[in-house]
Amino acid sequence: MEQFFKLKEHGTDVKTEFIAGATTFLSMVYILAVNPSILSASGMDSGAVFTATAVSACIATLFMAFFANYPVALASGMGLNAYFAFTVCGELAEKGINDPWKIALAAVLFEGIIFIALSLVNFREKLVNDVPSNLKFGITAGIGLFIAIIGLKGAGIVAGSQATLVDLGQVSSPQFVLAMVGLIIVAVLHHYRVHGYILIGILATWVLGMIAQATGWYQINPDAGAFSLYPSLGKSFIPTAPYLFEFDFSWISGNIINFLVIVFSFLFVDLFDTVGTLIGVAEKGNLLDEKGHLPKVKGALLADACGTVLGACLGTSTVTSYVESSAGVANGGRTGLSSVVTAGFFLISLFFAPVFLAIPSFATTPALVWVGLLMMSSIKRMSFEGDIADVFGGFMAVIMMPFTYSIANGIMFGILTWVILKVLTAKVKDIPPVMWVAALLFAIRLYTLS
Repeated sequence: MEQFFKLKEHGTDVKTEFIAGATTFLSMVYILAVNPSILSASGMDSGAVFTATAVSACIATLFMAFFANYPVALASGMGLNAYFAFTVCGELAEKGINDPWKIALAAVLFEGIIFIALSLVNFREKLVNDVPSNLKFGITAGIGLFIAIIGLKGAGIVAGSQATLVDLGQVSSPQFVLAMVGLIIVAVLHHYRVHGYILIGILATWVLGMIAQATGWYQINPDAGAFSLYPSLGKSFIPTAPYLFEFDFSWISGNIINFLVIVFSFLFVDLFDTVGTLIGVAEKGNLLDEKGHLPKVKGALLADACGTVLGACLGTSTVTSYVESSAGVANGGRTGLSSVVTAGFFLISLFFAPVFLAIPSFATTPALVWVGLLMMSSIKRMSFEGDIADVFGGFMAVIMMPFTYSIANGIMFGILTWVILKVLTAKVKDIPPVMWVAALLFAIRLYTLS
């Protein structure tokens, strides 16, 4: 281990790396409860999604350990899973397409293959640099709002309304009350810097729900989506088989523009998510070189891209680097050994599916809303003065995601607004090629929608 991971060179040891890897796992293990809950909305079996989530997280994190020797863990990305289930599959289902998730998985596969190519030729970093900062931060903040509203909707805190589109849900319902209590628990635990605070918040909300069921406050009503909150420990702890290579390519040929928009949206979000996470974690662990660059960046990006392809083949949404890895780095993690430890915990968790799958959607609300808060904080880095294209383009990206319930729409209107305003303010020379390509693709998308 010393020879491969170079522990002494990085000023660490096996014990420190183990603690760091365990800390990272506790910080991101909530995805094992949240991802099956979100992707099941697309018609996928939650047990199969759980298996795919755990296995892809394990192997992709090992990729990071051995390709780049970085203390960074990977799993199905928040925001990307919501786009997969609620935007891509939702729109396809409205068109009468059966099993729309198979088309969405094909898009994730294509995205991963493109990522591998871009990572090998060092073009990925150029793409990131060519997109305006305000758009990057606006997209991240918009995704945060989108994830938050999904979480609030799952607990009935936000409800539909004919008069006002959205309204406050039934405040006396146990789901509403318990989800709000869970949010407070997460906030308090975060204040006291408790490791795994998001997971603890989920479990605490779930336990309170079981108590509510035992006292008769929480009533089981399957027709209303209220199922028993007690875990069925009598169920097999052998993992459910994942969806292996369940791709549908038949729809693509007749809908090439729509499919390209789906792939591009996955690509766009994952692009900034990965690079931003890697740089942020590296800064926290003093892993950047004297020029502020990330050594072995090609290996890190390749690990992320290969993880995405693997996830698609197993049956889950885009796999990406997790910013929660910074929790492990803060505890001394400096090498890929901590990633190996995190991967090992994901492998072990594979055999506890009945526990994770029994967690109700209102118990995952605190996780979704809190992750939304963390992503929304990117708005602090946005500039609301200066170039009007940057200002208004970024703002459109923020508001169009939650208000149209679509990440793709936010990216589309943000980019189109930015390009149009650059043209109208006589700053055409400031528009890089990637933005022209994106604007053209989204303009065609708008035409197909009309």
